[in-house]
Amino acid sequence: QVQLVESGGGLVQAGGSLRLSCAASGRTFSSYYMGWFRQAPGKEREFVARISRYGGNTYYADSVKGRFTISRDNAKNTVYLQMNSLKPEDTAVYYCAADRNAGLGYMNPPQYDYWGQGTQVTVSS
Repeated sequence: QVQLVESGGGLVQAGGSLRLSCAASGRTFSSYYMGWFRQAPGKEREFVARISRYGGNTYYADSVKGRFTISRDNAKNTVYLQMNSLKPEDTAVYYCAADRNAGLGYMNPPQYDYWGQGTQVTVSS
């Protein structure tokens, strides 16, 4: 069982930056692939980024590539999402998620085993 708690959301102007954190419980954090997803009102939850168990591989949605960076610190049981050059269309609730398995379905929410409660990010124009 893994419990995930996100933090770092808030209100920011377009062009600004935020850094989200996701703290995980348990002693097996490094055995999980970690992802970030987001969900805007009236829309489906969408993939944002993913990082491999030891951080050697990262994957991004095209919409955030070059602006967002996912990273992790296994010693702190924490995964981060650095978000730069934010746009109003980035406004959403952001969720972190843990996945026990590698696989090509990493952009699909059902692939993930554990989810956090989400943190709101609002970008004003």
